[in-house]
Amino acid sequence: MLTQDICNSVIDIADLNQLKWNLNRLQPVDAGDYITQLPQQQRAIAFRLLNKHQAIDVFEHLPPEVQKDLIISLHDSQVAQIVEAMSPTERAELFDELPAGVVKWLLQELSPEQRQATATILGYPEGTAGRLMTTEYVWLREELTVGEALRKIRRQDEDKETIYYAYVTDNKRQLVSVVSLQQLLFTIPDTKIKDLASARVVKVRTETPQQEVARLMKRYNLLALAVVDREDRLVGIITIDDVVDIQELPATEDIQKLAGVSGSDEITSPPLATISKRLPRLFGMIGNLLPTRG
Repeated sequence: MLTQDICNSVIDIADLNQLKWNLNRLQPVDAGDYITQLPQQQRAIAFRLLNKHQAIDVFEHLPPEVQKDLIISLHDSQVAQIVEAMSPTERAELFDELPAGVVKWLLQELSPEQRQATATILGYPEGTAGRLMTTEYVWLREELTVGEALRKIRRQDEDKETIYYAYVTDNKRQLVSVVSLQQLLFTIPDTKIKDLASARVVKVRTETPQQEVARLMKRYNLLALAVVDREDRLVGIITIDDVVDIQELPATEDIQKLAGVSGSDEITSPPLATISKRLPRLFGMIGNLLPTRG
């Protein structure tokens, strides 16, 4: 909800130059609240005033019905950029609300990688773990050293959904073990991942009901949960923010505990919102600490 100060800072939509300046200074969630409160015919006008990065961030904070209206009313190029930047899970949820013709066009506009990720999620029944998961996760080979793993994460995984945990797989992509970010950061670089990771991995199958997913995440204090197929191959993860909207999810204070309490081998991370913003910078800082090979 917008505070009175924020309401006062966003002036009438008739003054577009001043409105543009104000909207791009707001936190994305507050800009999203403002746009949502506008009459339907004015929302697209206000949204077009956002710069590219602000628009992408604001869009994810809009209710599904507002997202749907904007997708239909915005210019094609802007829509394509926004949808490409969404996570596969959020994109699948949006596509559920859109007409089939619009979804077909948007799928064609996606990069091959994002098109495949979205099609994978849409292929699972609603209400299952497969429909809730994201295919953007960090995986490692067990023969890597800690130093090699950190370099791989910095180089390839900065844009992944979460790197609280890295999942270790064998040559068949079967899930073997899990290692936390904290373990990687505070272990000697020459240590092998297979000697560090825990084989006690909490996981669900793609067909597992979403209510069971929420129950397991609460029981084991997990920030993320691995999803495997029937052959035990890792196909995705579900993060704590992915299950917030499930009807029977625990109360808000339980969610807050999940983000900050260590309760199992997999839980060694600081609060969700803080770490997700700081990890890219953190990996940049530790890069100089890792040994290099000539």
